[in-house]
Amino acid sequence: MSALPDSFASWIAVAVLLFWFVGAYNRLVRLRAAVLQAYATLDAALRKQLDFVLASIAAAVPEKDPPSPGFSSSVAPLQAAATQLATLLGATRLHPLDPGGMAALATALQVLISAWQRQHPDAVTVFDADGTLSRPAPLLPSGSGTGAGAASSGTAEPMAWPEPSAAAEIARSQFNLAVEQYNAAIVQFPALLVAWMVRLRPAAPLL
Repeated sequence: MSALPDSFASWIAVAVLLFWFVGAYNRLVRLRAAVLQAYATLDAALRKQLDFVLASIAAAVPEKDPPSPGFSSSVAPLQAAATQLATLLGATRLHPLDPGGMAALATALQVLISAWQRQHPDAVTVFDADGTLSRPAPLLPSGSGTGAGAASSGTAEPMAWPEPSAAAEIARSQFNLAVEQYNAAIVQFPALLVAWMVRLRPAAPLL
C-alpha cells in the first residue's frame, strides 16, 4: 500500500505546505544574511576605530628617547585594551552570530573607549544612530563601561568614539536593527518551526 496521499486535496495540502516551508526558510536565510552583511560593515568600522587608537599610541611614543615609566604606565591600559579588542574582533569575525562572542566584543569595546576617554578626555565624539553629531561625550567614572546602562536596559545608547566619524555608530545601529529583525522572525509562529528544524539560533546586538 502506497504511503503517498491518494486524493487531490491531500496533494494540494502537501504542495501548499512545501511552498510555505520553502518561502519561510528563504525569508529567514535572507534575514540571517542581512545580519552577516551588516556585521561585515560594522567590523570594518570598528577596525578603523582601532587603527585610529593604535596610530595615536604610536604617535605619542618618543622617537629618540625611551619613554619614561610614567608615560608607559599611562599608555599601558589603552594599549592593552586595543590588543584585547583586536583579538576579539578576529574571533567574532569568524562567528558573528554567536551571542557569547558578541557580548565579549561589546565588553572589550567598552574597555577600549573607557581607556581612551581617560587618556584623551577632550577627544571623544558621540553620534546618534543616523550619524548626526549628538553631544560631547562625558568622561566615564573609573571602572565603568560606556554601554553599561545600555546593556542593563537592553537598548543601545550612542557610544563615544575615539575617531570623530559617524561610520561606526551608523554601522552599529544597522547591525543591531538587522539582528532585531532576524531574532523577531525566528520566534514567530509558525516560522519558528522552520528555524527549529534548520537550527537557526538568535543573534545578539552590539550594546
